[in-house]
Amino acid sequence: MNPLYRNDEPGQFPDSWYVASSDIPPQRPALRGQQRADVCVVGAGFTGLTAALRLAERGLKVIVLEAHRAGFGASGRNGGQVSSGFNWDQPELAAKMGDGPARAVWDLSQEAKSDLKTLVERHAPEARHTPGVAYGVYSDSAVTKVTKTVEFLRKTYGYDDIETLGRDDFRQIVRTGQYAGGSLDMGAAHIHPLRYVLGLARAAEAAGVTIHEGSEVHQIAHGTPAKVQTGTGQVTADHVLLAGNGYLPNIEGRVAAKVMPINSFICATAPLGDKAAEILTRDIAVADAKFVVNYYRLSEDKRLLFGGRESYSIGFPKDIPTALTARMRALFPVLQDVPVDYVWGGTLGITMSRLPAVQRVAPNVLSAAGFSGHGVALSGFCGKLMAEATLGQAERFDAMAALPVPSFPGGATFRAPLLTLAMTWYAMRDRLGI
Repeated sequence: MNPLYRNDEPGQFPDSWYVASSDIPPQRPALRGQQRADVCVVGAGFTGLTAALRLAERGLKVIVLEAHRAGFGASGRNGGQVSSGFNWDQPELAAKMGDGPARAVWDLSQEAKSDLKTLVERHAPEARHTPGVAYGVYSDSAVTKVTKTVEFLRKTYGYDDIETLGRDDFRQIVRTGQYAGGSLDMGAAHIHPLRYVLGLARAAEAAGVTIHEGSEVHQIAHGTPAKVQTGTGQVTADHVLLAGNGYLPNIEGRVAAKVMPINSFICATAPLGDKAAEILTRDIAVADAKFVVNYYRLSEDKRLLFGGRESYSIGFPKDIPTALTARMRALFPVLQDVPVDYVWGGTLGITMSRLPAVQRVAPNVLSAAGFSGHGVALSGFCGKLMAEATLGQAERFDAMAALPVPSFPGGATFRAPLLTLAMTWYAMRDRLGI
């Protein structure tokens, strides 16, 4: 079933704390009839809007087609963590790719964070870019591995914004006794993601981009130019950028073979007041070493925003809150009787290697997707790289495309059942503490 509509009403944002704390604009009109553009972008999230903004600033005519609303998908629902690097330890990535290529993509990921900070400050200061992300691990052996990674980043790349924390120092910040230690990365950050993506949409329109909402793309006819078809119109464009990530329907087999949609869920407690200091003593975000990762932070009104439950079917589970809040209260028993005011879910894209799938689908059709939980910074930056490649400067796009991202066994047809089996095993390992 089409992931665009399995869990949501057309054009309706979820009942999330992000929506409740944002100024949602009126819906933009759908595409009608025939339109001509230099570039047609499919998807109005971080990736598509960043690409559109960059291209419009260079004088190109850009049309963005969004099936629902700008910021409707993962860009407006995620945990808001602006992480460093990728969903691999950098030493492992260097061993896989070689020192030079690994350093090249690390430098790109650093630029991704810097770009995001600049864009927030310029177009959406209300998104509150705030430094600091901690990473918690559950065993002494895992602390040893974190220490080696931190030393690698500091000595090899000169990245001094990260430090290792032992059990006691970690607990001084994250007030649970379950972690054996971890790291604190002050070069990473957290934001209000929906406010940010809405700001990107405003900035893109101010630069001359046309955004059509309620305009699902059904087909792309390759050629020079390409033709992008919706139910009520068509865009003829010299270039097409695919930026739908986990919400992209199966309209391009090469993308679907490498990117699988999965669901993740977040809850927001009632405001905690003074009790917030019993959860976090600093205004940072936290992620941990569970394979089905726990991620959380405090909101500006002192709610705990806690994510951590995944599902590998297209449909949401019937009961989202029970398992999610159980994970939250296991980490922080002090929240046992605290009400939960909001629970929401969304779809993201993952890959076999948990690295972004950046690829040239056709000579004039580019795609970036599968950010695997690291998309707040990387997705928009990959939009920037697609914009560069569209303008004829593809070196950095090609460097990101060199990340090792194999297709799922059996392609799009068998990716879901095979991955579900694997993820069920890893979730069991989490529960058993293996």
